[in-house]
Amino acid sequence: MAAVEIAKDKERVLLVGIQLIENEKTEESLDELAELVKTAKAEVTGLVIQNREAIHPTTYVGKGKLLEIKDMLWETEATGIVCDDELSSVQLHNLEKELECKVVDRTLLILDIFAARATSSEGKIQVELAQLKYRAARLVGLRDSLSRLGGGIGTRGPGEKKLEMDRRLIRERISKLKSELREVEQHRELIRTSRAASHLKVAALVGYTSAGKSSIENTLTGAGILEDAMLFSTLDTTTRVLELEGKQEILLTDTVGFIRKLPHHLIEAFKSTLEEAKY
Repeated sequence: MAAVEIAKDKERVLLVGIQLIENEKTEESLDELAELVKTAKAEVTGLVIQNREAIHPTTYVGKGKLLEIKDMLWETEATGIVCDDELSSVQLHNLEKELECKVVDRTLLILDIFAARATSSEGKIQVELAQLKYRAARLVGLRDSLSRLGGGIGTRGPGEKKLEMDRRLIRERISKLKSELREVEQHRELIRTSRAASHLKVAALVGYTSAGKSSIENTLTGAGILEDAMLFSTLDTTTRVLELEGKQEILLTDTVGFIRKLPHHLIEAFKSTLEEAKY
């Protein structure tokens, strides 16, 4: 009898954003958020935008909008919401309590994608550091929210096992990861020193994620970097020698793509990319 493979149901989520008076690009940001959700292998079932002078300090959106979101969750059979901004622990807890569903913000979504895409030891350490720093401040709210679904967005990388740690254990893990990162950076510094000694010029491909940087690097150098239409298909920098006319050679680096509202927790992860482009 042939084995039957049962596909896992995709997570179904509503996108929720705030249109501030001074910001006219909310729809563009939500379009990008939808692509991030797709990259995380979830499905968007609807969109909610609220016009406000400021983001609500305790529930992100106003009370009336909360009722609308609750109705849409039921109508679309969505399993959760993804907010277009980083939520505080209070906002996360209150939304989860009011809506009784999984709540994920833009930062956690991006961290989740990075955790799934990181391949180098340095990249994995940096992403786990960012995740732990983010989650340490939201331990209770995240535990409640993510326990509503056994997997999916927000559970990659350190995952729920790390969520069950108390803050002391998280601090110890962060300290250990920082120590490991220093060792990796020392090795990277040796590579940079070697490159500097070669006196080769360095060029970097810079632009938004999914803009085609990896395709250009592959075409010019045959680097063999993964190419796809998903955001952040490339997370680790790749440097290859490019031979120009007249036998001249340069080093060409493919960098991590830009994105709107880059989480502060990932600035360190991008620092190595910027340093790579300098040498």
